[in-house]
Amino acid sequence: MERAIVVGAGLAGCEAAWQLAGRGVPVTLVEMKPHAFTPAHHSAGFAELVCSNSLRSDRLTNAVGLLKEEMRQLGSLILKAADATRVPAGGALAVDREKFSDYVTQAVRSHPLIEVEERELCELPQTNAVIATGPLTSDRLAEKIAALPGLETLNFYDAAAPIIEKDSIDSLLFRRVAGFLNDIL
Repeated sequence: MERAIVVGAGLAGCEAAWQLAGRGVPVTLVEMKPHAFTPAHHSAGFAELVCSNSLRSDRLTNAVGLLKEEMRQLGSLILKAADATRVPAGGALAVDREKFSDYVTQAVRSHPLIEVEERELCELPQTNAVIATGPLTSDRLAEKIAALPGLETLNFYDAAAPIIEKDSIDSLLFRRVAGFLNDIL
């Protein structure tokens, strides 16, 4: 059977490699860490959560929670790791970031059909591949992807809300802005 190539050992890349290997497909997972990091990376582990430890709702009464349950039923490594490293978060599925990353890293590295290559990929593979580098794509690879026909620009969006310290809020300024908004609304 032909070996599959998956680029990026984040959430999507690890899940893609796991699902392919689970179906008997040998996989080469190419990950730039620990040799190259983006400013957001902090560890060499796979599936590193860099913004939040929350994977959002886990309730079956909404689409996000329902999708998670469907992923569980399909043998999702990411959900298995999340369930094993869960921390209290009300109706959300939140994890201990380090334990979560360690769990995924160990599972992927120990799978007999997954071979990990630690190197920065600077060219697109010349064969079919899953490119799962997301918003933390290295600049050199992002340039190659952007050069593909029809992709004049790449845009990555992170929907995580900013986290601020309560003490950093200027209460006088806050009241002025709130008053201004009340006046115009």
